[in-house]
Amino acid sequence: MSTSHRGQRFVISGGASGIGLAVARLALQRGARVGLLDRDADALAVAARSLGGGAVALNCDVTDADAVNRAIADAAERLGGIDAIVNSAGIDLLAPLEDMRDADWSRVLAVNLTGPMLLCRAALPHLRRAGGGTIVNVSSGAGLSPLPNRTAYCAAKAGVIMFGKALAIEAASDGIRVNAVCPGAIDTPLFRTSYENAPDPAAALEAIRQRYAMQRIAQPEEVAEAVLYLSSAASSYVTGTALAVDGGRTFH
Repeated sequence: MSTSHRGQRFVISGGASGIGLAVARLALQRGARVGLLDRDADALAVAARSLGGGAVALNCDVTDADAVNRAIADAAERLGGIDAIVNSAGIDLLAPLEDMRDADWSRVLAVNLTGPMLLCRAALPHLRRAGGGTIVNVSSGAGLSPLPNRTAYCAAKAGVIMFGKALAIEAASDGIRVNAVCPGAIDTPLFRTSYENAPDPAAALEAIRQRYAMQRIAQPEEVAEAVLYLSSAASSYVTGTALAVDGGRTFH
């Protein structure tokens, strides 16, 4: 479904690559203004240039509350307000529980769960000031159906789904809708780390494909379409949902 986003003002975390960058590109093509938020300053600059100068670059670590508050305020000033938040920043961790360090667990939850909370909290006054808006949290198919050796990642991604459902209740009276997308295997730099370092990367990738009814790896643009749907008037009666965009893994 192609919808116009003319005049909308997006802030997208994890915007320098992967799903976040795909969302930014598609939103710009459909008339939105975009703020890209990412902790990697060099990648952020490259991403902003790749978008033809149409995006505002916001260097920020989503786990730093003060930095998030400053970045959101900066985005609102430079974009003339905020209508849509997309929480796409995330990290993975592949490790059996007994081998996991406390710091690893804390870091995964900080980026994947606390980060979205901080962005939402900072953005709510701006969304309210705009007369309402949308929040889309990028969770994962792993937040719906677990994977082995990913206790931290699965816990964080499941947590962000329920966080969004609870926030959807709080924010509804202000005209703010909150939803999640749950991607499956998407061809992003983060996904590639899940098989490239395996003893047999080709075999590892094939094993991943077999989990999916469609037996293929998706492109970031396929998830971006779902994010933009949930950020548009076409989904005006949708809030508190978790939309699986996973090629059938969660039922296969």
